[in-house]
Amino acid sequence: MTPLSKQTLSDYMHDALPDAELAVVEQRLRAEPDARMLLEEVRQEEERGEHSIGAIWRREHISCPNRDQLGGYLLQALDEDLLNYIGFHLKIVGCSTCQANLDDLEQRQREAAASGRTRHRKIVDSSAGVLKRLARPA
Repeated sequence: MTPLSKQTLSDYMHDALPDAELAVVEQRLRAEPDARMLLEEVRQEEERGEHSIGAIWRREHISCPNRDQLGGYLLQALDEDLLNYIGFHLKIVGCSTCQANLDDLEQRQREAAASGRTRHRKIVDSSAGVLKRLARPA
């Protein structure tokens, strides 16, 4: 079996792995003392502070789209290049932070749609009675 990489373990610590890979890493950590030792080494390195460009980009989410862009992605209201990048970032890179933001935006969209339907139904129901009274001959 291939040894776990430091990057994979770092991604594991930051919950940045796809669910299937996360489960495999957890199983290996339970079963392999060497994997647990490497995980501890990665933890210590991170506590000392890694200052590579890659580490800073991951830590600061520099490549992540902002919430407005994620909302535009959800509505498919962005230019094609940005839609493609955000799709890549979510589906291929598997950014858990952006996926959580997108999930939240989807939930808010569903709640707003439900609230809008309820409000529309109340308006129609209240208007129906008024229109019936106006339609009756006096």
